[in-house]
Amino acid sequence: MKLLTNIGLCALFIVFGVAAAAQEQTVLERWEADRTAIFDAADVTLEDFHWIARPLVVFADSPNDPHFRQQMDLLADGLDDLAERDVIIITDTDPDAQTSVRLALRPRGFSMTLLGKDGRVAFRKPSAWDIREISRSIDKMPLRQQEIEDRRLLAQ
Repeated sequence: MKLLTNIGLCALFIVFGVAAAAQEQTVLERWEADRTAIFDAADVTLEDFHWIARPLVVFADSPNDPHFRQQMDLLADGLDDLAERDVIIITDTDPDAQTSVRLALRPRGFSMTLLGKDGRVAFRKPSAWDIREISRSIDKMPLRQQEIEDRRLLAQ
């Protein structure tokens, strides 16, 4: 009976340990598991994505901002296209929180900012853009051109 109790306790610790480990995943690990997920800027450190992903940050002074809502609707229609281009979507709708993302990029009101994999700002837009416009801008980047060429060569 004591053996069964010990086995049961070990199983319980393992289950809780696995659940705790799942909660402790980094944003990068969560994004790699689901590239269509959208993350809050309070949970993100931009440096974690250097040479891995292209952060697309959507700022607003409130989640009720009409431009913010329009942009998020436009993004929702093409999450797979952005995932194919290694884009991680980050939102920041609380200027009072002063997240590291907001402090680094210093937006005013609604703004959408795309960073390249090298961490440099690729563009800043004061109005909503659709997936086609965003994708075309990304596809013109030299690193993205190299990624496309590498995939083409691997497919041969």
